[in-house]
Amino acid sequence: MSEPDSTNASLRLTPLNALHRELGAKLVPFAGYEMPLQYAAGIVKEHNHVRAAAGLFDVSHMGQARLEADFETAAAALEALTPADFLSLKPGRIRYTQLVTEEGGIIDDLMVTRPPDGQALSLVVNASRQDIDFAHLRAHLPASIALTPHPERALLALQGPKAASVLPRAIPGVERLSFMESGVFEVNGDGFYISRSGYTGEDGYEISVPAASVEAFARRLLAEPEVLPIGLGARDTLRLEVCYPLHGHELRDDLPALASGVSWAIKMQKVEFVGREVLLREKERGLTYQLVGLEVTTPGIVRADDRIFVGADNVGWVTSGTKTPTLNKAVALAYVKTEQSAVGNTLEVEVRGKRLGVIVVNQPFLKPFYKR
Repeated sequence: MSEPDSTNASLRLTPLNALHRELGAKLVPFAGYEMPLQYAAGIVKEHNHVRAAAGLFDVSHMGQARLEADFETAAAALEALTPADFLSLKPGRIRYTQLVTEEGGIIDDLMVTRPPDGQALSLVVNASRQDIDFAHLRAHLPASIALTPHPERALLALQGPKAASVLPRAIPGVERLSFMESGVFEVNGDGFYISRSGYTGEDGYEISVPAASVEAFARRLLAEPEVLPIGLGARDTLRLEVCYPLHGHELRDDLPALASGVSWAIKMQKVEFVGREVLLREKERGLTYQLVGLEVTTPGIVRADDRIFVGADNVGWVTSGTKTPTLNKAVALAYVKTEQSAVGNTLEVEVRGKRLGVIVVNQPFLKPFYKR
């Protein structure tokens, strides 16, 4: 990431921008927003703090929306656009899925919640894709279903093994939520929509808050001794350790969804969804590339877009790479040709004209610690 241009008035600000500045955040452009990359502690210390205690993330740049229709109508319509079953979703439960192109690629991944009252469906999509996602949904949903974005709401993520002891001090009862369950809680007269979920591999919560109230609530959480503010840098290393994919890196619209490491969420037995026939043909024919985990076996770190070789043959590319703070190893996710994807296979990655050795390893690099 590059430093933000302070004269760039086109960058959008989250409701916590002033607080980030007060806390000494290094701010960078991300998905059209000015966002904190890190605070004074630095990325490694922030990463380790989330694994040991609790970290607070501003994820208000994510797109929040609601499908305005009765549940059965909304669920059936969304099922036609994604490889997931929503008609079986119980009140208060959450499901992870993807919007799929007619060619079988992934437009974006998203979280879909059936509110506790059982009505309609709520969506959270990625910041960089929300305009594309919302346009796609409006173009394909029946005219009877309105898609209503909620820019008036902010979003926080409280993540880490101590999150479940910290958040109930501010919101009693939230500890009773199970993994991938949501609830509505009243805080000073405001409706907080809280889910026990996140993208770090830790136990924790995502908290949808009215934008006007989010700074006061964030300060309330940051006053707890277990909580530190955490930036996008540690969010990326945390998700990579547990092999959670990111759109534009692992998730792509120009590769079949079945190759991308989220095949467990793609219900091919469904009668129909956009792109299903293409994916069936790809499955029968055999995938050209597979997403794999790599461990670097010679000194160095590989990064996104570095090319992978067997001898003179380019057999793939890195999608994400880092030195994982928890395991103290250089690791990466990468697409490689299927014939090179077996665990234990050795390859080379070219980094600035030098070849680094890598080995295909099992995913995830670190087993997630989320609430089970």
